[in-house]
Amino acid sequence: MKVPSNKAIDVFKYYRDLLTDIYGTEEATSLMTILFEHFLALQRHEILSGSARRISESELLKIHFATKELLKQRPVQYITGTAWFYGNAFKVNNDVLIPRPETEELCDWIIKDSRILAHDNKTLRILDIGTGSGCIAVTLKQNIENAQVSALDVSDKALGIARTNATALAAEIEFIKADILKSDQWPTGNFDIIVSNPPYVRESEKEAMQSNVLEHEPHLALFVSDEKPLVFYEVISKFAHQSLSEIGKLYFEINESLRDEMNLLMEKNGFEKIEFRTDLRNKIRMMACSRKNQ
Repeated sequence: MKVPSNKAIDVFKYYRDLLTDIYGTEEATSLMTILFEHFLALQRHEILSGSARRISESELLKIHFATKELLKQRPVQYITGTAWFYGNAFKVNNDVLIPRPETEELCDWIIKDSRILAHDNKTLRILDIGTGSGCIAVTLKQNIENAQVSALDVSDKALGIARTNATALAAEIEFIKADILKSDQWPTGNFDIIVSNPPYVRESEKEAMQSNVLEHEPHLALFVSDEKPLVFYEVISKFAHQSLSEIGKLYFEINESLRDEMNLLMEKNGFEKIEFRTDLRNKIRMMACSRKNQ
């Protein structure tokens, strides 16, 4: 290592510059800030102020090896083991997708709608299908009064991470191991809110994806075949049609390029009041609908 000194500012600048060719100056600075906060408990203003804080050899090694992982384009959330979502720190690893801002926007939509659905202090039964890290389930439990939340996933490893997050964030959630594509494993009972962020990236879209996603995040939670890109939406909407309560609503995160196909599918499977929303980047990424004849 050729770090000019062990002063925090010098170490910061040295490793930031190593990342600049791949990430650009702004993102490299942001990534190095995350590493310093996580491994050294140093905030950015403490580093850039020219503080006399010096980095020990063991601390330097942590930054060194973390930077090597970033140079391989491993997501910083997997390096630190933490992803921030709706104000909370969630544990993540390669067994679960990294929570994304558009999913926060979907949660925010549901939370706002819940205030209408939960009139007269009604308990809302909520089901999150394909929970992954548990970010949706935990967020809804924390922010919807009187919510009774269940979270389903096919992966034992993902459920282990989700349980860890729910415990750490004091969110009481029922976890269900099941394959939603198999009707004999469908949960029983009625739900007021069913939400899912299922796999929706088509195999043919892999080439357009960033390598840090393609090479590190779980393909089971990302990809579907080009022949059946809506397979999860088809099955989940059929399940929801028989499992939603009279006031119930179904929410999805979707592939922006399949908006028209989603609209037709929901109409075919007995839903109305279909609404699509754009995320902060103005991409159609979420939808909600209600069962007909309610």
